[in-house]
Amino acid sequence: MRISVVLNFTGAILRDTKFCHAKAGLQRRWTIFLVMLSWLLGGISGFFSSFAGAMVSFLILNGDHFLYKIAGWASLIVLFVYLRVIISFGIQASVATVAGGFAVAIGGILAFAIASFVGGEFAIAIAGVFAIAATLTIAATFAVAVAVAFAIARGLAVIGVFLFGLAFPIFGPFTIVSSVSKGYAVAFAVGFTVVFFLVGIYIAFAALKGEDKYGSIRELAIAIAAFKGTSFENADLTDANFTQGTLKSTNFCKAKLTRTYFRRVKMLDRVSWGTSYLKNAKLRQVLITGYGQEFNFDNCDLREVNLKGANLADASFISTDLREANLQDADLSRAKLVETQLGGTDFTGSILTGAYIEDWGITNNSIFTGVKCEYVYMRLPTKNNPDPLRKPDNLQEIFADGEFGDFIKPIFDTLDLYHNQGVDPRAIAISLKQLVENNPEAGLRIVGMEVKGENNFLLRAKIATGTDKSELSANYFENYNQLKGLPAAEMKLLLAEQDSRISNVENMVQTALQSSDYYAVKTILILAANPKATTSLRLDEEVREIDARLQRAKKREQFDIKQRWAVRIRDVSQALLDFKPRIIHFSGHGSGDDGLMLEDEIGNIQFVDGEALAELFKLFADHVECVLLNACYSEFQAAAIVKHIPYVIGMNRSIGDKASIEFAVGFYSALGAGESIEFAYQFGCSAIRLSGSGEHLTPVLKKK
Repeated sequence: MRISVVLNFTGAILRDTKFCHAKAGLQRRWTIFLVMLSWLLGGISGFFSSFAGAMVSFLILNGDHFLYKIAGWASLIVLFVYLRVIISFGIQASVATVAGGFAVAIGGILAFAIASFVGGEFAIAIAGVFAIAATLTIAATFAVAVAVAFAIARGLAVIGVFLFGLAFPIFGPFTIVSSVSKGYAVAFAVGFTVVFFLVGIYIAFAALKGEDKYGSIRELAIAIAAFKGTSFENADLTDANFTQGTLKSTNFCKAKLTRTYFRRVKMLDRVSWGTSYLKNAKLRQVLITGYGQEFNFDNCDLREVNLKGANLADASFISTDLREANLQDADLSRAKLVETQLGGTDFTGSILTGAYIEDWGITNNSIFTGVKCEYVYMRLPTKNNPDPLRKPDNLQEIFADGEFGDFIKPIFDTLDLYHNQGVDPRAIAISLKQLVENNPEAGLRIVGMEVKGENNFLLRAKIATGTDKSELSANYFENYNQLKGLPAAEMKLLLAEQDSRISNVENMVQTALQSSDYYAVKTILILAANPKATTSLRLDEEVREIDARLQRAKKREQFDIKQRWAVRIRDVSQALLDFKPRIIHFSGHGSGDDGLMLEDEIGNIQFVDGEALAELFKLFADHVECVLLNACYSEFQAAAIVKHIPYVIGMNRSIGDKASIEFAVGFYSALGAGESIEFAYQFGCSAIRLSGSGEHLTPVLKKK
């Protein structure tokens, strides 16, 4: 369809309608009217700003009245502080604030005029400050006037606003303060007007560029510019196509923009978009150009957006809502789709090679027809692990045509129930039983449990194809949260009424939570320090080798490495709070009784003795099971720490770089194979001996 006249589509059903090359906007008479309105707003703003200038000049330069000078300088300071604030932090504007500003300013002018004839220093000073304060509110008016003029007719209209504004400064001072002021009033008036206008122009263009701090200016200006323009308010534009259209002064407020196509559209930033996804400036750029490589859309609401054929390689959509979106033929290579909501999203023909899909929220109505994908990653990358949990596992293999669909099919038929902030096994067991009984058609069956960190628990259940997972999840957590909040006595009474299946599920959850090996992910916290004036160590090689061995290990999914470098005392404490590790690995220098060598604020040596470390680790003894001090003479610290931690490994003398690396690699290789800490210690010592360094007796294992 080609819009040759301005049409009103308010409330219309326009599904699949083609508006390609359409030219929407204002009729000529309304364009002229709104341009003249913007000029009038500019002129009125000029009048009040000129009055402020004349008033300040009168108050400051009137040598006979001390109170005038105080009021004048106070007003001047307030004005410039205000200008500084709105440039830095923004300004809010609405029809109400602008109208209120005019009313207050007019009241101030009248008060000044009356006070001038009646007399009275105090009355004149207060009236002047009153009017000047009101002028601050009206500063937004000029920004709105410029924004309206530019949105409608650009350059010439903006010049008109400026000229009308300048025409009033001469009129304002002479008519209002001519009886009590001199010629310098005009100079001050013009000066103030120019300053206010320059600030107003800056605000107007910043608002039209989409800066959030001037969002209200833009909304008001575009609402005025779209008055009597083409209206799609409340219209259903599902799957409508506006390719290469011109949409200046168009109203999309409350329109249904499900998969609406805006490729190569002009002036999409000049429409009134209400609360729709069009308010996102980066998204508008992608909708228009089709280019969004490396863009970040984390935590955005992009439901029902149409990104068909867009280049979204390396883009990030972490925790983004993309339900019902059109991603047909989009390039999502290496895109981060972690915890992204993708129910009903159409991936037909898209490229997903190298995408990161950890906990992505696809459903059985997500469409993957013809998807091109050679491999994906089940975790986000880290600096030391750029290929986390790659699928297929063999780095030499890729998905053949159609295999990716087979790989993700089981995900469609499972219900993932994530628990955090304190897991209650009893509430889980009862809630699950109630869910099964209330939804027999879902065919719920537990297929897995996983401890994700210290306070997060995943329960995974098999469900029948076509089951509404969203409804099941909502019902489950409604019951779970209610049960979790019950007093202990009521929970005990409720459990007594349940059958043996509840106890079985509760025991399964308890086992998963309490066992460090059952589906649990162990966090290994590596703390490294090599202060100034100490021998340079190959710490980076040690950490790299540890990470590489764990990645090749049979049980690599059970380990998560966190690193902190050039650690100071407070870095150690904060890392323990942040990660709650199972294993703590210190790599650096030791000095016997003096302690381990950490760094101070400028990288110099700061010793930390064993007792201090022991007291710190004592606070985390409920989840730390092993501390490895890969530093010379660290047996002293190990002896103190083992009072609180089950296993601590230290060195009974100096140890070389090669031996320390060999021990660490051997130790973590054994852990990655599922062996115990004692076996891993022995395996590490054996690795040193096999390397021929002769330091295999240096590591010492201490047990609580």
